[in-house]
Amino acid sequence: MTAADQPSLFSVELRTARWAELVAWYRTVLGLRVLVRVVDDGYALLGAGDTRLAILSRPAASPASDRWSLGFEIADLDAAHERLVRSGTDVAAPTTHPEGFRELVVSDPDGNRLRLFAWAT
Repeated sequence: MTAADQPSLFSVELRTARWAELVAWYRTVLGLRVLVRVVDDGYALLGAGDTRLAILSRPAASPASDRWSLGFEIADLDAAHERLVRSGTDVAAPTTHPEGFRELVVSDPDGNRLRLFAWAT
């Protein structure tokens, strides 16, 4: 299989009963850019680097799972940490790993686990 034949991950979809709150959190706290927002359909597509995050309104959305997490590379982890703290999100300070990166783990308002990291400078 050549690189041209390999699938490219277009988006990750989150289903939620708290659509407006989740869209606002990912936009204002995490800093993702809203590419498409269709309020009547409960659909938002947010830019996350080369991939996108789709947030779908579903009244009977399943609870968050600890089987997976979303990983975001952040240019300024300290600024991201400060935005999280200001938003009232429960988050510990970033930790430094011997592999050469700093990381913090946080949950979005629905309880989905996120890993934010930056390469150590």
